[in-house]
Amino acid sequence: MNYEKLVEEHKDAVYRQMVRVCGNHDDAEDVLVEALIRAYKAMEQLEDEGAFRNWLTTIGKRVCIRLRHKEKLQPIMALAEVSDQADPNSPEPKFGMEELKSQLQTALDSMPEEMRTVYELRELEGLSGDETAERLDISLAAMKSRLHRARQHVREQLDHCVECQDAV
Repeated sequence: MNYEKLVEEHKDAVYRQMVRVCGNHDDAEDVLVEALIRAYKAMEQLEDEGAFRNWLTTIGKRVCIRLRHKEKLQPIMALAEVSDQADPNSPEPKFGMEELKSQLQTALDSMPEEMRTVYELRELEGLSGDETAERLDISLAAMKSRLHRARQHVREQLDHCVECQDAV
């Protein structure tokens, strides 16, 4: 298979799809480049040249999903960076970490019990997904769904906290 020929033939169509998936041209370009690199590295897995466009699109969609997830975590990572760079002897970073802990506790307190329990077991106690599901006597799929909703709830609460801090 000629990788360059396949790329030349399909890259524009895949790019247009990535614009729709990612929502903007800049992210679509980044995603396409990353998808092309991944496709090149895994080219031996492609059995049918006719499936190249769909295969590359699937890779691109996965890259875009990871990019979006990473962007959602930016406010949390920014808070962590601020606390890492701060002077530990200064009272200011202690207040910042205390505020973050307080916001996290508020997010946990406002969660439905089933979500909070899953979040605490997975994120705070460090149990595996299987262990958590077994302990709660629920399916792994149900545990994953609850954990996803719990993480989303925490992110939304912390995003709101960051927005309020930026407004001050």
